[in-house]
Amino acid sequence: MHTVISNLKIQVNKKIFVKDPETSALGKKIIEQSVLLIDEIGFDNFTFKKLGEKIGSNESSIYRYFENKHKLLVYLSCWYWSWMEYRLVFATTNVSNPFEKLIKGITVITEKIEDDVQTEYINEAILNKIIISEFTKTIHTKEVDEENKEGFFLIYKRVINRIVLMIEEVNPNYPYAKSLASTIVEGSLQQHFLTEHLKSITNCNDKISASQYYIHLITKLLK
Repeated sequence: MHTVISNLKIQVNKKIFVKDPETSALGKKIIEQSVLLIDEIGFDNFTFKKLGEKIGSNESSIYRYFENKHKLLVYLSCWYWSWMEYRLVFATTNVSNPFEKLIKGITVITEKIEDDVQTEYINEAILNKIIISEFTKTIHTKEVDEENKEGFFLIYKRVINRIVLMIEEVNPNYPYAKSLASTIVEGSLQQHFLTEHLKSITNCNDKISASQYYIHLITKLLK
């Protein structure tokens, strides 16, 4: 799977960027270092000026790729969910049993992410930490409806709808497949956040993973 993923070009909506960062060494450096800097100082404190200083380039050079830092965060989110979709497809394609397929799908979506060394310039483990902490800032905005119309969240919705299809395959009569799928995908981010920062309000910990919790949940609901 790693070899195939390394040869695939992650597709991101062209309206999100001014210039595709994957088309140049500077663009790739912007993406690579923005992940590291956002993880280091948080998105609220992140600026193109600080990123420019980190990569040894003018702030104006970053604006040639992204209109603002919100669009950069949306780009990183789209990249992450596209990468996650590839992992989801490869993990479930040859699984014939519907329930086993759903368990594999949920495991991919909810498990702790390790860096994929086959990808050149993005550390997925660190990007996952950013998605856990900052993803809601891409959709909880005044512009969400307009950006949704522009297709900014298409890949994220596609990941959720793949889980929806798996749920419906297990139990076609379950009436809340979409709500359950979105709860699993977004809720797992919250469980990882709580495990890291607010341990007293989650049962997930070093011994009980988010994957175990959600597999238990769907087993009780769907079987």
